Amino acid sequence: MDTPTRLAVDRLLDDPGTRIIVCCGAGGVGKTTTAAALGVRAAERGRKVVVLTIDPARRLAQSMGIDSLDNTPRRVKGVEGGELHAMMLDMKRTFDEIVEGHADAERAEAILANPFYQSLSAGFAGTQEYMAMEKLGQLRARDDWDLIVVDTPPSRSALDFLDAPKRLGSFLDGKFIRVLMAPAKVGGRAGMKFLNVGMSLMTGTLSKLMGASLLKDVQTFVAAMDTMFGGFRTRADATFRLLQAPGTAFLVVAAPEPDALREAAYFVERLAAEQMPLAGLVLNRVHGSGADQLSAERALAAAENLEEGGIVDQESGKAGLRDPDTEADAAAADVDEITARLLRLHAERMQVIAREQRTRDRFTSLHPEVAVAEVAALPGDVHDLAGLRAIGERLAAGVPAGA
Repeated sequence: MDTPTRLAVDRLLDDPGTRIIVCCGAGGVGKTTTAAALGVRAAERGRKVVVLTIDPARRLAQSMGIDSLDNTPRRVKGVEGGELHAMMLDMKRTFDEIVEGHADAERAEAILANPFYQSLSAGFAGTQEYMAMEKLGQLRARDDWDLIVVDTPPSRSALDFLDAPKRLGSFLDGKFIRVLMAPAKVGGRAGMKFLNVGMSLMTGTLSKLMGASLLKDVQTFVAAMDTMFGGFRTRADATFRLLQAPGTAFLVVAAPEPDALREAAYFVERLAAEQMPLAGLVLNRVHGSGADQLSAERALAAAENLEEGGIVDQESGKAGLRDPDTEADAAAADVDEITARLLRLHAERMQVIAREQRTRDRFTSLHPEVAVAEVAALPGDVHDLAGLRAIGERLAAGVPAGA
């Protein structure tokens, strides 16, 4: 199998034309750590960087020595060379900022107090991904940073980051909303009848559960938001075009596991279809061995021989058995037992390495054009800047295990 092309991480970080790096992939593959490590490394190579994370575990704040992250970028101390700022997306606050920025004070107050809006802004499907896009657009418009690194939401599917903003934009600017707006224009019983028809088409079950109170809240929300709906799709489209621009680079993050790499393959294909610039694949938590010349098969055979009490006479070269009643042989047997366990652990590690390489090779055979950086599995979690620097160094080295 051909060795995949090495991903030149430092070249990407040093390029002044790179303005946005989006770390994407399935949940639980290390996107947050990768985004933070890239931010630290880029800043210490002289760039002014902001890292936007959407990770609810808040590990990024801990790693960067910040007690808490919120919707405002905060300067990270201890970074030399450039500047590093970090923030955590506050989904509801970002939605509130949109309302406050595009409505007069009276109408904004009515929208923010509306129960349907409060539910929508706090947990409607796709809101988090849409607001991540919205915040990215806001940060880019400010032009305060050389580089923006985005840690995408921990969605069930990596594709949600690209799909959800369109879904929410279509909801807020679609036929459903226009149906709900009609009663206010028609008025009277005819209007309420029309509203009930529209709601039954879209949310029949919910209407039965919530009743007239929900309908009233939605109608009030729609009336207050009437002048704002067009802006949601406009901004979503603008940010989507920003993600397609040459200054943006996508890094697909995955673990060397079938499900994660299958998700990565879907994302690579989707980026190509959307004409979005892919920089490469970051393969996290890759296992290695300092004794890879000893195969799993040989290690297991040696372990079995030791466990059976086998010994080879160094002078005659003939195999025999240890005498358990001999003190020297008894002591040697203890050593053999420990050695056999270590050999079996080594065999297991080599089997894991072989399995990971097969999984990686399947991905690279389908996508030979994708550059790869492999990051070795660490014995523990990253919890400080030193750990993030170490990850950054591994990213920059990024030499595939087969090289």
